[in-house]
Amino acid sequence: MTHPNFVSPDLIRQRFSKAMSDMYREEVPLYGALMELVEKTNRHVLDSDAQVANQLNSTGEIERLDMERHGAIRVGTAAELATLARLFAVMGMQPVGYYDLTPAGVPVHSTAFRAVHEASLQVSPFRVFTSLLRLELIEDLELRSFAQSVLDKRSIFTPTALTLIERAEHQGGLTEEEAQEFVKQALETFRWHHSATVTAEQYQKLSAQHRLIADVVAFKGPHINHLTPRTLDIDIVQAQMPVHGITPKAVIEGPPRRQCPILLRQTSFKALDEPVAFTDQAGNQGSHSARFGEIEQRGAALTPKGRALYDRLLNAARDELKDFPNEANATRYNALMTQHFSEFPDTYDGMRQQELAYFRYFLTEKGLAAAELQTLPLEELVSAGYLRVEPLVYEDFLPVSAAGIFQSNLGDAAQTHYGVHSNQQAFETALGRQTIDELGLYAETQRRSIEQCFAALNR
Repeated sequence: MTHPNFVSPDLIRQRFSKAMSDMYREEVPLYGALMELVEKTNRHVLDSDAQVANQLNSTGEIERLDMERHGAIRVGTAAELATLARLFAVMGMQPVGYYDLTPAGVPVHSTAFRAVHEASLQVSPFRVFTSLLRLELIEDLELRSFAQSVLDKRSIFTPTALTLIERAEHQGGLTEEEAQEFVKQALETFRWHHSATVTAEQYQKLSAQHRLIADVVAFKGPHINHLTPRTLDIDIVQAQMPVHGITPKAVIEGPPRRQCPILLRQTSFKALDEPVAFTDQAGNQGSHSARFGEIEQRGAALTPKGRALYDRLLNAARDELKDFPNEANATRYNALMTQHFSEFPDTYDGMRQQELAYFRYFLTEKGLAAAELQTLPLEELVSAGYLRVEPLVYEDFLPVSAAGIFQSNLGDAAQTHYGVHSNQQAFETALGRQTIDELGLYAETQRRSIEQCFAALNR
């Protein structure tokens, strides 16, 4: 039972998300410009597209749209990952999904910490895509040993943050005063540091192995590397970014533009080149690029059948392209994606009938006024207008898209190929628990909504 004086984990998460956004806006001014562009675009879509506005209002998503964010962080050791899991748990965030980015040349594997129940997601849908560096992929044994020794010396959490995590675990929550201090202290883990923990030469050696390795190893903290608002039309944002002095990546990651969006589409601006002081230099003579701006458009969550179709069509388009999507082939890639994805139904009814996506079911006014309907099959209740159906928003990530975003900000030289397979067991051992299957969460939400409808009809 929750103590009456404890602050809800959902509210702590909401406050932390706001504090993170304020900090990042101050650290990366372009993020503020990006936020303004997204807000303007969203207002335009809501004013001009009644169907989208009605859907967001009917599901309650409209209330979370302006505060919707996801961040990304990369850590270097099992201990750091395990402690992050405990920190996020204070905010009601659990590790959902396992993502292996090594097939795309990025030496990390990841999970997404987020709320798991639809009611909690309505309060705050904040997510953090969290990656663990795979040190075993550094082929140079001497460099690998050096990287490990640097990581072993650092502590990315403040002593007060660790104390408050333990207190929340011991007493079952945090009081108002403790929650305020927790947000303040937890924020320090994600803050940017202009001072590196290695010499310029050591940084170059790490960077030569992979720029992401240098980003993880060479600093006293992992620093948030991007914070992502949700837009209702990513194509408008992509086209408008240059007008606002922001250069977008060449290709929007994820599925092509559709009438009924699915999964996740993402774009970003290139990582900033920021001054850094190495340990053997006076002042900020060096530089490092890691932090960038990202925008996302979320669509319907797909079932296993839907994901299999999505993966097949995506792979077909990429196989025909025969190259990594980039500025030179962006037009052809977009055409190939549109061509191949014509096979994927572009109506919600079509996706529902073919069981390609997950949906929430709601009683209509007609359903609320009716009686003795609980014996009718679900489809008859929908077709007769007693129930309405809305797609479940996809709350998670796509490994190919995540790798594409990472690569676009690390440069073409980062497209290394690692001859290894994913290692979910090792990741979960480091994490200290198993990751949650995201598809199971969507199935549970869909089932709960159906059960709630039948319970209401059986009043």
